[in-house]
Amino acid sequence: MASEYKKLLAKLILTPCSYIFGAVVRVRNFMFNAGILKQREFEVPVVVVGNLAVGGTGKTPHTEYIVSRLCMHYKTAVLSRGYKRKTKGFVLASKNLTSYDLGDEPYQIYRKYGSCIDVAVCESRVKGIETLLEINPEINLFVLDDAYQHRYVKPRVSVLLTDYKNLPCDDKMLPLGELREPEEGISRADIVVVTKCPKDMKPIDVNVVKKKLNLAKWQKVLFSTYKYKDLLPVFSGEPEYQPDLNWLSSRDTILVVTGIANPVPLVKYLKQYNAKVKVIHFNDHHDYKREDLAFISKTFNRLEGERKFIITTEKDAVRLINNAYFPHALRKQMFYLPIEVEFLQDDEDLISIITSKIAKK
Repeated sequence: MASEYKKLLAKLILTPCSYIFGAVVRVRNFMFNAGILKQREFEVPVVVVGNLAVGGTGKTPHTEYIVSRLCMHYKTAVLSRGYKRKTKGFVLASKNLTSYDLGDEPYQIYRKYGSCIDVAVCESRVKGIETLLEINPEINLFVLDDAYQHRYVKPRVSVLLTDYKNLPCDDKMLPLGELREPEEGISRADIVVVTKCPKDMKPIDVNVVKKKLNLAKWQKVLFSTYKYKDLLPVFSGEPEYQPDLNWLSSRDTILVVTGIANPVPLVKYLKQYNAKVKVIHFNDHHDYKREDLAFISKTFNRLEGERKFIITTEKDAVRLINNAYFPHALRKQMFYLPIEVEFLQDDEDLISIITSKIAKK
């Protein structure tokens, strides 16, 4: 009864705040739409990837999917704000920088694609694009990660991501819900990707989602899911063996350590194997402190199992690899599970839609 009372009290307090926040965002969007707040349109095409909700929709894997394919045809640059980085202003990714300088997501993208693309972070996307073009005038495509609400840049193509289990129409504005922009913000998207869909999604479920999204005829909607790849060591050269999830038994134990918005899909995936699973979860973009790593080490040492190892996400791995406090004794047991985006329907391809819209201007 007490918990129900607390929930009701929280709702009564948060609801007015949610309406006020929604009103402020609507006024801001109106000012952009009316030309009161100016948008900068660049000759070089800009693809924006973002969402309406706070975290958890898979922006980075989808950005990587787009970048990995477009960089074969365009001189591509990725620009991000660099959430929770320790630096300020414009920073161009280079080999001597870490996730503390760039933020975990831009650093992850740079580690994977830095040999063929430019990666930079800047609070002002306009300044970031201008600076990148000064550094490398050959750039002919920008991909802006998590910039759907950064409307000072007018994109050529807007890709909006939304979680299958948390569509905008089923959510509420912050702080009551997770929306940082009202549901009608979806109308600016050229392409809407419904992410984290079940692999066996039926046509009737597709139609239900399309009806709930209520998109305009010119807007495209696609459905994606994740494919988990083979485990990889967080610290190269450290592991004594390369574990394979398929040979785990009930005598083995996995400690899952995450600092992401929604660890449920990862935990659910690992639990389908035979090993026992223990979970330690921190908030999204968690900055691992000395006490956090001490707690992880203590928990791991107390676990029972014939074989024991730690599994984390790729986003957590880039934060942990440069952490000075990470226990040396755990390095050989530390692995991450990469993910890859797959699309459920192959009637229209995301990349072909994007390149078509870029060409049309």
